[in-house]
Amino acid sequence: MNFYIQQTIQINNIRIGGLTNSSVFQIGSAGIIKPASFLYNTGGFLEPAPQASSPGGTPIEAPAVPLTPSAPAYAR
Repeated sequence: MNFYIQQTIQINNIRIGGLTNSSVFQIGSAGIIKPASFLYNTGGFLEPAPQASSPGGTPIEAPAVPLTPSAPAYAR
């Protein structure tokens, strides 16, 4: 059985609590969503990246952008 849905969606404000690998962000209807996560070394790197440092050269210990904790699942 096929369903054909015509939708008009207007979004005035949207807040995304968090996205991770294989996250699915959907607006509207879809048939089957098959999540997939693929990690590729497209640059051909052979060793880990160097430690991040600030413009002054000192190593960065914390995230450069302050991160807020996500809401518990029951509060969403």
